[in-house]
Amino acid sequence: MFHVDILQSEKDQKFYIGATSDLTMRLVWHNEGKNKSTTYRRPFHLMYSEQYQTKKETLARERQIKDYKGGEAFKKLLHGGFA
Repeated sequence: MFHVDILQSEKDQKFYIGATSDLTMRLVWHNEGKNKSTTYRRPFHLMYSEQYQTKKETLARERQIKDYKGGEAFKKLLHGGFA
């Protein structure tokens, strides 16, 4: 299984959208500062995730959500609406 996830920084409230095959380890990885681009934004918490069967589907959905970022579709997604 693969996951698309949205993490939110507790430090600056910004969102980080990504894809993974291990959601738990992804969150641990970011919160331990092992990703250089997000280490200064720790800690993170999981705001949203979706599960897919294939990596191809997951990466396509990740791209779609990144395109939503900041717009109404992104807000609906985070607040339980459909996007």
